[in-house]
Amino acid sequence: MGRVILGLFLGLIVSSVGLYWWESRAQVEEKAPPPPEVEDAAPDPEELPVTDPTDMTGPEPPEASELTREQRRFFRYDRNRDLTITRNEMLSTRSDGFRRLDVDGNNLLTFEEWAVTTADRFEGADADGNGKLTQREFATTAPKRSKPKKPSCRC
Repeated sequence: MGRVILGLFLGLIVSSVGLYWWESRAQVEEKAPPPPEVEDAAPDPEELPVTDPTDMTGPEPPEASELTREQRRFFRYDRNRDLTITRNEMLSTRSDGFRRLDVDGNNLLTFEEWAVTTADRFEGADADGNGKLTQREFATTAPKRSKPKKPSCRC
């Protein structure tokens, strides 16, 4: 007798869960086009529409706003354009330099990796090899600015 009552109770629960699930799935599509009327004949797909292009006007092109130098600099860091710079966005510009220093690629920069790279950079800049950098030698260690590419042909 207890099993029958328990079976009926569980069956009622399962059917009510199924009913709620089924009703939640049956939704009316918003902004759906009206159903086609019987009177309207479907246009022939082989027939091209004929229009006069002189009567047609397109949308106005968007106007570009002139950004200040500081705004351009800000948007270089603000990758998702939410007008705030997170720590990850700020550090993302430094990741390429970090990867160059991380020789073994384990995402850990050891002192040895940093020291070898720095020593190689110093030795490359020390033109006369005396272990000291003059102002002219130190100027060669400045980051290189990328030049805009010129077109390969003069058309």
